[in-house]
Amino acid sequence: MNIHEYQAKALLAEYGVPIPIGNLAYSPEQATYRAIEIGGDSWLVKAQVHSGARGKAGGIKFCSKYDEVGKAADELLGAKLVTHQTGPEGKICYRLYVEAACNIERELYLAFVLDRARECITVIASVEGGMDIETLAEQRPESIFRFEVEPAVGLQTFQTREIAFALGLDKNQIRQMSQLLLGCYQAMTELDSSMLEINPLAVTKEGQLQALDAKMEFDDNALFRHPRVSELRDKSQEEVREMRAYDRGLSYVGLDGNIGCIINGAGLAMATMDMINYAGGAPANFLDIGGGASPERVVKAFQLVLSDESVEAILVNIFAGINRCDWIAEGVVLAMQKIDIKVPLIVRLSGTNVEKGRQVILDSGLPIILADSLFEAAEKSVNQCNKQTKIAKGES
Repeated sequence: MNIHEYQAKALLAEYGVPIPIGNLAYSPEQATYRAIEIGGDSWLVKAQVHSGARGKAGGIKFCSKYDEVGKAADELLGAKLVTHQTGPEGKICYRLYVEAACNIERELYLAFVLDRARECITVIASVEGGMDIETLAEQRPESIFRFEVEPAVGLQTFQTREIAFALGLDKNQIRQMSQLLLGCYQAMTELDSSMLEINPLAVTKEGQLQALDAKMEFDDNALFRHPRVSELRDKSQEEVREMRAYDRGLSYVGLDGNIGCIINGAGLAMATMDMINYAGGAPANFLDIGGGASPERVVKAFQLVLSDESVEAILVNIFAGINRCDWIAEGVVLAMQKIDIKVPLIVRLSGTNVEKGRQVILDSGLPIILADSLFEAAEKSVNQCNKQTKIAKGES
């Protein structure tokens, strides 16, 4: 789960991370009032959308007069921001963050990421803040520093000093940096965050450190432990189908293909998508219905997959362990009876009660294509899609 910049800053401030003064606004009038509240002579009006590179897309505006704040807010509210992260569909801005501008001397990059391969948190830092880390890694990889944190002992003070030295901070800023890093690490571990990024981390002309931007991602599976964090979710920033799936306890990711997938288990889902590609097709989605899928849950999965108009065939691939093939088969039959499924349906069942499951499908008399192996299921799915394409083109 992602959260907005202002939400991440509020959380980090509780752990001692220094941030500029700012507040939220939902209208041009409120934005102007926020600037008056903050005081000073210059402000930043920032669109709050779940995407980086907002500045390049015109989502961050510098203002030196109150009327400029109101004008900037009027331009941003309701605007669609298109960045390389959002894709051409963009993100709509529904809220703004008005923040005091600061005197920047240097911009640094700082991130804490969960490195699953090394099974630890890695701190990534660079003296070149303000840039996308992907661009930086490609163009100037030597400017990026990495520091692994031993999970058994956590981030140590000597490591924070090493990071500060690598970033070229002076002796008066090393203590600040140490406290900031320890606060970030504590926030990440206590809140079950999978990624925390501050870009840029500014060194002001007054010699102070300020987190000018902040981004945090959280492990969905741990949100039950953090209801306060869970409430920060902004559904308006999420892909509609993925949001609907999450609300129904399903794991769904939309893709660009035309073969809809309904699978139980993330590993099997990945293998199925690979097999579809191997057979010459393209999956339309990743969908894991979980290990205890009831017939009603299977129906919800069908409705979700069919909400994608690009789907030309559906492949159901079930390996039943905790689950049972007859339950899944009942769900498939129920879905066919409840929903007007106009695309070919290919089903491969394996595992617990597989014979009962196949019999349920055969007894239904419905036009369901059965497959004995994963490759056969993928091949049949691709063939059915090819037939649909030829029919659409008027070919025999």
